[in-house]
Amino acid sequence: MADREDKNRENVTGKFYVDSQCIDCDLCRETAPNNFTRSDDEGYSYVYKQPENDEERAQSREAMEGCPVEAIGDDGSED
Repeated sequence: MADREDKNRENVTGKFYVDSQCIDCDLCRETAPNNFTRSDDEGYSYVYKQPENDEERAQSREAMEGCPVEAIGDDGSED
């Protein structure tokens, strides 16, 4: 389970985030490309834009559920 106290620093504030357990597998970036991107310097993913519509929310949730190391979290708030 993702740890909100261990979020990657690049995550934008909001509901979804990626923590330091990310193994840079690319699944989230493929599943929700409008919301996840890669830190080339650090070699992990992070949320660069919070979902703004139902499709993006569904894609972000799918990415979270598919993450092989459970590095994507949903803190339940919208801000």
